Amino acid sequence: MDLRHPEVLWAQRSDKVYLTIALPDAKNVSIKCEPEGLFSFSALGLKGESFNFSLKLYGNIVPEGCKSKVGLRNILCSVQKEKKGWWKRLLMSEEKPAPYLKVDWNKWCDEDEESENSDVESDDNALAYNKGDGENTDDDDDDDGMLYLPDLKKAGGH
Repeated sequence: MDLRHPEVLWAQRSDKVYLTIALPDAKNVSIKCEPEGLFSFSALGLKGESFNFSLKLYGNIVPEGCKSKVGLRNILCSVQKEKKGWWKRLLMSEEKPAPYLKVDWNKWCDEDEESENSDVESDDNALAYNKGDGENTDDDDDDDGMLYLPDLKKAGGH
């Protein structure tokens, strides 16, 4: 069976890493977060093809703080860091990241910009209601900013 990798866009804040997995009409989505920083993803694409990958993230994470939302065009994930602070890269390995991993410039902000840039906080609110158990953990269901049209066009190759 041929395994493929969807495009993955990433950005970070001092307390979280954001992953946007570009996979339209994904089925059987499975996401696992392990404390030592292992993030695993698998899903079936529109034509039944398998997509999967695992990332050994730069630092430890809190599995209970990992949230995801499956949309029509992509899967949005918020991964909570165990220790607040900026990672110098996404992955533990110092090797060049796989070609399917790219910086999400729409969500990116530098350390000194974090307090003035609150766009991504609305993503957290939208992700909170889809932790897999259907429980709403946030009082605010604001999902503004969840679909980024420029990213969708790039991911779809249009």
